[in-house]
Amino acid sequence: MTTVRPAATAATPTAPAGRDRTIDLIRALCICGVVVLHAMMVGVTVTDAGPSFVNASDGTAWIVPLSWALQVMPLFFAIGGFSGATAFRRARARGADGVGFVAGRVHRLLLPAIVTIGAAGGLLALLTVAGVPADLVTLAGFRFAQPLWFLGVFLVCQALLPSLLRLHETAPLRSISALALLAAAVDVARLTTGVEGLGFLNLAFVWLAMQQLGFFLADGRIDALSRRTRVLWLAGAIAGLAISFVSGIHSPDLVANINPPTTALLLVGIAHTALFSLFRAPLARLAARRLPSTVTGFVTPRAMTVYLWHMPVLLGLAGLTAAAGMVSGIPLPAVDSAAWWLTRPLWLVLALTTTALVARWLAPVEAAPAPAPARSAWWVAVAVVVGTAAVALLLATGTSVVAAALAVALLGVALRSGRRTADRPIIGGRRLSSPARVALG
Repeated sequence: MTTVRPAATAATPTAPAGRDRTIDLIRALCICGVVVLHAMMVGVTVTDAGPSFVNASDGTAWIVPLSWALQVMPLFFAIGGFSGATAFRRARARGADGVGFVAGRVHRLLLPAIVTIGAAGGLLALLTVAGVPADLVTLAGFRFAQPLWFLGVFLVCQALLPSLLRLHETAPLRSISALALLAAAVDVARLTTGVEGLGFLNLAFVWLAMQQLGFFLADGRIDALSRRTRVLWLAGAIAGLAISFVSGIHSPDLVANINPPTTALLLVGIAHTALFSLFRAPLARLAARRLPSTVTGFVTPRAMTVYLWHMPVLLGLAGLTAAAGMVSGIPLPAVDSAAWWLTRPLWLVLALTTTALVARWLAPVEAAPAPAPARSAWWVAVAVVVGTAAVALLLATGTSVVAAALAVALLGVALRSGRRTADRPIIGGRRLSSPARVALG
């Protein structure tokens, strides 16, 4: 028989009123894992025809186990749900509503993005003027844009958080089950019709389900389950993944399951969340130690900056590597060769260190205090829609000088909308309600 202890509330030690250092540590490790995963995919060679930049993981076997270790996006969204629910509940206890919460998220996510995208557009312009071949400039723009899917999806998830948290508080199992079933239905439709584009509907359902799972973590409901139950959930998720791999439903390469996202990521998220809960006590002790605490303290206030800038850093390092090879005449090791593997530790240290230096330099952007938020839910909703459209533009077209300029303009509109002071009329001392305000909590 399953044993369930009374669920903890948001005020219990499992979901404290202040910051949870264990959650912060896992978030920092997730960010570092993303940087390492993407750094391992960088392949640079120089031939008589010039430099060549490839995905080093294409056609290799090592990406499968590496993806099992470093595909942390499901856990990242669950942690986002935990942190967002905790922050919004604190704000709600002070009398705030979802409008200010979402406006703050718009500012925190989009202000670093507008700087990064503007800089990327300027660098692409410089490369073009310097005579770099157009195909290499296009490839650099495409690679830069790839990780930006996270920015758009996370923005939408956080914008819907107040409403989805309210739904969770009234129907927790039904709300997460509905999202998971919709994600499964999309997978079934994609597999049966062969229309891969259908899978992009799971940009909503998979990641919203993971955010919803984070609400359970914030409630203390997962930690309140017996250890045996959590182990069974972990084993069930792993078994489900194994069956899906063997049957050919999902690729064993978890990186391949992210574009578009599949239900394999739901199982990964369940497994990672169960592991986190099972080892939360030793993780809490680890988080209190000096080195992990230092890493957490560095990454936490710069998380979005690290994420947004790690790809430009990797692209820049790849370009410098190719230039050094051409100038010196020293041949670069063939991708996936023994010599290439011997250089990976140095490459990873260089990638992480340079990203950290850039993030430290640009930290003031992300730390800039948010202005007074819009009092109109409509303007905040406009900010979310326009900000998401800017990201979608770059994902659809790849980053070019023109696309970057348009995206920066749209992000500027989004940031401006999120802090407008325009208001709806007040009648009888009460502000008129609106669908936008309902949606934003």
